[in-house]
Amino acid sequence: MNVALWTIQGLLAVAFLAQAVIKFVLPEGLPDTMSWVYDIPRFPNIIIGVLEVLGAAGLILPGVTRIQPRLIPIAAAGLMLTMVGAAIFHISRGETAQVPLNAIIFVLAGFVAYGRLRLYPIAART
Repeated sequence: MNVALWTIQGLLAVAFLAQAVIKFVLPEGLPDTMSWVYDIPRFPNIIIGVLEVLGAAGLILPGVTRIQPRLIPIAAAGLMLTMVGAAIFHISRGETAQVPLNAIIFVLAGFVAYGRLRLYPIAART
């Protein structure tokens, strides 16, 4: 179970870091599924990117350092809220094809939150 949790934490962290970089850089020529980032003003893109970086760091750093590992489920729950917001945003724009991916990421983050809170918590360094 610990390996599965770490694997999912790592994959989620990489995915959210990649999304944050896209929001910071706004590269030209993004595929249609990502073109919505061009329609959002710069400041909200930066805020979303910062939240994604913080969430990704919160999934990994507390477990690796064993400093405040109780922050892992909190970070995962925050990323779950991010996915709820993303789903609402995509639905409001008629981009319903994006919502299943938001739901999958929501479930994976929920698994990490529950797993690190109840199933396999990481002990804090003493």
